Amino acid sequence: MTKKLKNIVCGFMLTLFSMNAMAQGNYTPTPENLQARKAFKEMRFGIFLHWGIYSMFGQGEWYLQNANIDRNEYAKAADAFYPHRFNAWEWVRAIKEAGAQYICLTSRHHDGFSMWKTDESDYNIVDATPFKRDVIKELADACHSKGVKLHLYYSHLDWMREDYPLGRTGLQTGRDPQKQNWASYKQFMNNQLTELLTRYGEIGAIWFDGYWDHNQDSVPFDWELREQYNLIHRLQPACLIGNNHHEEVKPGEDIQIFERDLPGQNTAGFADHAAEVSTLPLETCETMNGMWGYKVTDQDYKSTDGLIRLLVHTAGMGANLLLNIGPQPNGELPATALQRLKEMGEWMSKYGSTIYNTKAGDVPPQPWGAMTRKPLKRYLHITHSTADGTLTVPIDGIVRDALVYGTNQKVSFKQKKGNPMTTFTIPPHEDVVDYIIEVRVTEVHPYEL
Repeated sequence: MTKKLKNIVCGFMLTLFSMNAMAQGNYTPTPENLQARKAFKEMRFGIFLHWGIYSMFGQGEWYLQNANIDRNEYAKAADAFYPHRFNAWEWVRAIKEAGAQYICLTSRHHDGFSMWKTDESDYNIVDATPFKRDVIKELADACHSKGVKLHLYYSHLDWMREDYPLGRTGLQTGRDPQKQNWASYKQFMNNQLTELLTRYGEIGAIWFDGYWDHNQDSVPFDWELREQYNLIHRLQPACLIGNNHHEEVKPGEDIQIFERDLPGQNTAGFADHAAEVSTLPLETCETMNGMWGYKVTDQDYKSTDGLIRLLVHTAGMGANLLLNIGPQPNGELPATALQRLKEMGEWMSKYGSTIYNTKAGDVPPQPWGAMTRKPLKRYLHITHSTADGTLTVPIDGIVRDALVYGTNQKVSFKQKKGNPMTTFTIPPHEDVVDYIIEVRVTEVHPYEL
């Protein structure tokens, strides 16, 4: 790279960083954090695990709220929670073989039950259950050993604790509204976060949820996020912070989350409008079947083809896919989920290079499929055949040649000088989940170096 080109690249990156810092209230991430962001963007695929005592009821993770159960009656389930088939090493092996690069586990969901040995409450998997094992410790050990990043979901709201300031959910669980105490609850959360970030080695990210519980307050609720975010970054500078608040990113956040939607969309209707897509690393979270937590009647699993296409379209938006599984109360991952992981892994072993370490394509996902890009390469992921067997798309660069991915079979194309619109003639082929054309270009732009 010439000195002149290096200066162009540095200037471009500095401009992006400055724009991001202004948008985030002058939050300045550390070099370790910036490197962690870069690594996160290259992963493209992770697995979400919603697991807690709610799995005992087989009704999903919102059962305490949805059934209006008294919190003390609900908590009795902990005394019977004995997931004797839980094996962190088997979980990590299956997830890694699927091609996923990281795992995000619910350390504490809205029902307030902690999946680690916390000093802040006896309501945890070691002190309140006959299982007596620290799930996060075992999963952290397996992840660190196998080179899989561990992220931890943490709920901002709590339907169990009386000091949690009441929001718009969990109002029928029997809490005394006179005992609300934000200072006490905030300290409880920060103490727990300190435990998670000092006892279990490197944590890739803290994934917050529940901010929206106060989005209908007559007086805006101050979660004091900046103080909490500063604590996390002080304890582990490289730890990324994401918050599933369905709003624009806030100072101190390192990734932007989209629930059940591709970036910039609002089909799930979690907010009045789609949050503006930031320059931060992006992540879309989606369920493998219909629920997040285990639900005994929910066998409506998405097909493997559908999940692969979801992954492709997410990567085509420059985002990671965090695909959820709800483990069973006995500690096993459901058999259907394991089968989906196996089949996705077989596909990723062949085509993962077109997903990992890629950027958003030159055009966002289209009815025909999606595009991902690497320096000097574009991957056309054709998930639905075009009517006339041709595909016309803009290509940022001069096309040198095009091949059916993984073969030497050439694909004919037409590109006029100075015009990015390029027409490819797709060779006849059998129906496949994703027919990939590798396009090689001869021009490069500073942001691709």
